[in-house]
Amino acid sequence: MTDSVRWDLDQAVATITLNRPEARNALTAEMKTALLASLERAAASPDARAVVLTGAGAGFCTGQDLREHAQELEGAPGQVMNTVREHYNPIVRAIRSMPKPVIAAVNGVAAGAGAGLAFACDLRVAARGASFLMAFARVGLAADTGASWTLQRLAGLGRAAELLMLAEPITATRALEVGLVNAVVEDAELPAVAGALATRLAAGPTAAYAGIKAQLDYAAAHGLADTLEQEADIQASLGRTEDHRTATFAFAQRQTPTFQGR
Repeated sequence: MTDSVRWDLDQAVATITLNRPEARNALTAEMKTALLASLERAAASPDARAVVLTGAGAGFCTGQDLREHAQELEGAPGQVMNTVREHYNPIVRAIRSMPKPVIAAVNGVAAGAGAGLAFACDLRVAARGASFLMAFARVGLAADTGASWTLQRLAGLGRAAELLMLAEPITATRALEVGLVNAVVEDAELPAVAGALATRLAAGPTAAYAGIKAQLDYAAAHGLADTLEQEADIQASLGRTEDHRTATFAFAQRQTPTFQGR
């Protein structure tokens, strides 16, 4: 896409790499625009059935580029925080509405909006040397990039308040203990482990995964009665897919199904 955000497609896995390693992938306005375009490309591509989001170099993403932010505060302070609605909100919506699984391969520090990006993904695999820092309060801000929504659903309300208010870094191991990541692996193994997980998902029932994502997001904001109705609607739709039909017959014949993602 651009030098700051790389796009690769290999065997139905789209890898989106934040590529400013010299700045630990801090997000400039140009980079945020490119990231959104990459996510939209992944959503629209029929050849991509799973997505990996990662960072180049020693960091996953340290959030907003504060050098650029400081310059904007001097020039047009009243408009600086428009980036939340203009950039961060559309990026998080693109991840959550992606009709395919999105895996964050957290290779290093994930701070502020960078951590928010990881938490918005469906699954998170972290290198042992990675860390997470909800850095917003350190610069006098509250949460953005969906962190107020994702954190308490992953780790609970009390833990979310602790992470956001105290703004202290936690290790990948601690993140695993409190439910923020799904797995921690040795640093050198991260690309292979995340790639293998994405490849497995890419070979799975893509439409079902999209339905699961929609169900989880809906249930987080609705009561049981409404959730039951939404489940019924999604199951009715998935019941008409080729994947459901072929998988049902395969299981009945004790065969391994091959999913086509439709």
